[in-house]
Amino acid sequence: MRSFSEIETAVKRATRGMGFSWGIAEEVGKNIRLLEMFGLPGFKNINQYFKDLRNQEFEKISTISSVNNSKSLYCPITMGLNFFDQSIHLKDANNIQINNLGFPLLFIPFVSRTSEIIGKRIFLKIDNKEFLFNFNQAVYSNYLSGDIVEKGEKADLKFMENNNLFSEEEWSELYKFSENTFVEETDELKQSAAGAGLTDND
Repeated sequence: MRSFSEIETAVKRATRGMGFSWGIAEEVGKNIRLLEMFGLPGFKNINQYFKDLRNQEFEKISTISSVNNSKSLYCPITMGLNFFDQSIHLKDANNIQINNLGFPLLFIPFVSRTSEIIGKRIFLKIDNKEFLFNFNQAVYSNYLSGDIVEKGEKADLKFMENNNLFSEEEWSELYKFSENTFVEETDELKQSAAGAGLTDND
């Protein structure tokens, strides 16, 4: 079994070999490592993307808007890089739609890393595949296949509001349990280990 470090290095070098800059190659290497760690088929998809790239032109986008359309397939790397770079402004749009995205699984790590940068969960739906990104720590999805996905006809992104999954009443109830750990300081405790010592080093 190949290690994640081997995967990252191989993808980085392959990306550079396909004509991308070393800076972009490093980003793609990290991304494929992340996909494999999440249990998604990153290596297979980047390999097929590079095969197609030899004979096929992918649309490169510079500025992402709330709705993005292209007759040809969008390049997932260029789309991802610009989404990541413009995320601070894009989050105010709340919803982003991308139509005709090539190899959409390669776009996923950029979204996951963006979730961490902006401090918001992001929901992504690519056709019938759903993903919820949690600050680049975990991804929840209904996609369990290891197949190559060459095209996403419609990708919808939604920036989620950060809300607790519990009420203030539940917070107060649980907090009361913590009050059992509070120790009332008495003269007797001050003379023992429970209180402060006689010197700063105690």
